[in-house]
Amino acid sequence: MQKILLKLPHVILRKRLFGMTILSLTFFTMACKEEVQEEPFSLNEKYFSESTQLFLPDDLEATLWAESPEFFNPTNMDVDAQGRIWVTEALNYRMFRNDPNLFKHHEEGDRVMILEDKDGDGVAESSKVFVQDKDLTAPLGISVIGNKVIVSSGPSVIIYTDEDGDDKPDNKEVFLTGFGGFDHDHGLHAMVAGPDGKYYFNAGNAGPHIVTDKSGWTLRSGSLYNGGSPHMIDNEPGMVSDDGKVWVGGIAMSINPDGTGLKVLGHNFRNSYELALDSYGNMWQNDNDDDGNKGVRVSWLMEGGNMGYFNTDGSRKWQADRRPDQSIPMAHWHQDDPGVIPFGDNTGSGSPTGITFYESDLIGEKYQGTLLASEAGRNVILAYKPEPSGAGFTMNRHNLITSLKEEDVEDAKSRATDEDKTKWFRPSDVLVGTDGAIYVADWYDGMVGGHRMIDSTGYGRIYRITPKGKNLPKPTIDLSTTQGQIAALINPAVNIRNSGFALLAKQGDNAVDEVKEVLKDKNPYHQARAIWLLSNMGTKGVQAVEDQLEADNPNLRLTAFRALRQVKTSILPYADKLSTDPSAAVRREVAVALRDMPMNEVKDILIELASQHKGEDRFYVEALGLAMDGKEEEIYTVLSQELGAEPLDWNAGFEDLTWRLHPKQAINGLKDRAISQQLTDAQRKKAVTALGFINDQGAVNAMQEIAASEIAGVKDQALWWLRYRRNNDWNEFAIDIPELKANISPEIQKEMLAFKGTLESKNSSKADKISAAKAMAKDKTGGFMLLGLAENEALSEELIKEISPVIFQNPEQAIRVLAGDYFTNPTESSAMALSDVSAIEGDAAKGKQVFMGKCATCHQVGEEGRNLGPNLSMIGAKLDQNGLLDAITNPSAGVAFGYEMWLITLKDGTVASGFLQADGPIVVLEGLQNEVYNIQASDIASRKRFATSIMPKPSGLELTETDISNLTSYLVGLNSEVN
Repeated sequence: MQKILLKLPHVILRKRLFGMTILSLTFFTMACKEEVQEEPFSLNEKYFSESTQLFLPDDLEATLWAESPEFFNPTNMDVDAQGRIWVTEALNYRMFRNDPNLFKHHEEGDRVMILEDKDGDGVAESSKVFVQDKDLTAPLGISVIGNKVIVSSGPSVIIYTDEDGDDKPDNKEVFLTGFGGFDHDHGLHAMVAGPDGKYYFNAGNAGPHIVTDKSGWTLRSGSLYNGGSPHMIDNEPGMVSDDGKVWVGGIAMSINPDGTGLKVLGHNFRNSYELALDSYGNMWQNDNDDDGNKGVRVSWLMEGGNMGYFNTDGSRKWQADRRPDQSIPMAHWHQDDPGVIPFGDNTGSGSPTGITFYESDLIGEKYQGTLLASEAGRNVILAYKPEPSGAGFTMNRHNLITSLKEEDVEDAKSRATDEDKTKWFRPSDVLVGTDGAIYVADWYDGMVGGHRMIDSTGYGRIYRITPKGKNLPKPTIDLSTTQGQIAALINPAVNIRNSGFALLAKQGDNAVDEVKEVLKDKNPYHQARAIWLLSNMGTKGVQAVEDQLEADNPNLRLTAFRALRQVKTSILPYADKLSTDPSAAVRREVAVALRDMPMNEVKDILIELASQHKGEDRFYVEALGLAMDGKEEEIYTVLSQELGAEPLDWNAGFEDLTWRLHPKQAINGLKDRAISQQLTDAQRKKAVTALGFINDQGAVNAMQEIAASEIAGVKDQALWWLRYRRNNDWNEFAIDIPELKANISPEIQKEMLAFKGTLESKNSSKADKISAAKAMAKDKTGGFMLLGLAENEALSEELIKEISPVIFQNPEQAIRVLAGDYFTNPTESSAMALSDVSAIEGDAAKGKQVFMGKCATCHQVGEEGRNLGPNLSMIGAKLDQNGLLDAITNPSAGVAFGYEMWLITLKDGTVASGFLQADGPIVVLEGLQNEVYNIQASDIASRKRFATSIMPKPSGLELTETDISNLTSYLVGLNSEVN
């Protein structure tokens, strides 16, 4: 027996020994440590509050706490130790889209306001300006931490310090700078103090974000995204940060209060408006989709997780990666790709904004542990009681506070008319006060999104939500005593806790006994805060945290492990201990903590963790994937020995691991599974997908064999993968499949290349040049070549004059439109007066005829039209009549991301034009006839992204004022699924 045991691998040996000696004790321990199932969360019946015009549960009540002119256009809030509410204003919001002559704004910069209810009657009667600064342009975040006021206003995080308590800044420090997204919704968002004392925050995908912390460490995050603002600097995918990793698009980060230790915690978002942490250290966020795709999400963020908006390096949009059978939300967030975290709750359409986590029981015990998420597009505050599910969470959505009837909330309206003020409730933030009340900031506008406003006055308001019939007084917070500091630590307001945390941590051993008393609190979130704090209070405190690794509550064990990670140089003893924890969430945390650790130190723990994966837990397998990042090939050898079997006999857990890791050594096994008739369609498809993520000639060869098989479905899948991967990750491998017809070559464009040569030759006569130029101006390819030459200032004034009368007759509409940037249109008519159009009563039926005759060549409504420009099926829910008029008469004022026209000139002189789908070794353009150009980046001589929309002005479409009035009457009615 002893000899047999000696030959067993460490993990199995340990498991068998434990099984023989302490089996009954293990069962007892697991029974104690399993998560306790709570009653399902539900809201009371709703009632309509006449005074506030809001619907809310009948155990809560709402009051109007403050409104303009005490402040204007609120974007974000925080609360200080006195219970005062601080507000960032955005009156100077998108002045490039909102005429400052028509909209209220501040020439001296946006402001930070302080609001106070001094007499405790539930209404603020005091308002003052803390700071007004030209460096503040539509700031999107504020945190008040002690005497520091931290304002997020791209490109910088600015800290204003009030040294003497007179509510005026004495010092101003640019804490961090280099973020993209100046005056952009997809920019920099609020910082919040975490339960560990660090600051947490996020930024949207309007990069590039190139930010250096105070220790000299530099973050670089970018992507293809270049839309939404004339201030955008050219973004760039594939940038490498100082940690050697490629972070993509929107990012979540933490940093030490002294400005050192900048760390990326998650990436590849589109635009998460705010990051919220609970006291266990879980991170929560929401995220907007590309307009019209019903992919808005509210998510739990796994540390280090890729949330899947772009591909892994940010060089391809989701549309370029969409598989033939994928739904839009699944493709939008790359949910079927290994290495991407599940998106949580898909809320459909909307405009998500501020978010917070409610941990108190002051508004009712049932609300403790509730995630609150503002949804401005749906006029609602959403509520979730996240339920542990394996290594992740199940998130069931509830409409907590809304201006709409329950059945209307699902139908998001990003724009509403003056008559329908129920949809002007636009919650921009939600906050928990020191009193435990919920405060909701209302941007109040008929429109949200699109960088536009309807309300020209900047009106805004704040609601206060309390238990019905119960007063919630502001507590007095005395930070001069230990008990006062503990009271601050357990306060409902997030950033107030930091003041108590910092002062208690400074006391060290002297306050450990008092803080340990908080571990006995009935509120588990208070216990978690004590755990974080104790880990920062010296040896005695750390010992108390180590004891919590044995806590019955898995959330406290998880918290203790997270806290110890931050203060101990070696966590392997803790990781080893918890690798057999009955909670998948605890084991998940062990897994993500092992990322970047040497293989020889963590191999046994990884195998132990992997051995407990039984399949069907996407969160857990993604945590294992993060743990094994960079170790895939080496660890897979051991995994195969310990957990594997013959390919057709893989269990669900090992199949899942192979899909997630997709190592080269699994190629033959995956191929065998893909072509096996013994397996299900889903199992074969999973094998084909895993092969598609292996960048090796062997995977290409295996995929070609599968494509040559006769198994229904699998053959077509393999052929799709071969054609798709040829244009990106497999472009350097040998692929033998039927070629698609070439769509760009010198042979096809040889006539226009010859004319171009005439223009560029010093030996050509003036007459020959003019003749060649006019011939090019009449041709689609030649027209784009002329645009490229004009962009490079390679055409003389005389040639420009000769070309101008001809190029505006080009058969390609895009050329006629873009030519206006370089040539003079002799037939250009004067701009239409919007007042003339508005004065005409429109006919929607005739407007549909205008759409079908003039617009359907590029736009779709329902199943009618072409999918070239933005889909207009729900445009009436986004733009009102004036917004539509502006978009039609001034189409270049705001070109939607993804619809910018690109012109690429190759080294051989040929040209390609279209919409950029991917930018890497192979550049992919979608042309104006939906053709696809796959271009080797090394063959490109120049590229041009046009700021001008290719949508013609009304004169270019020969539209009259009556036509436009009819058209807008039709489009404005496209505001629901039914319409």
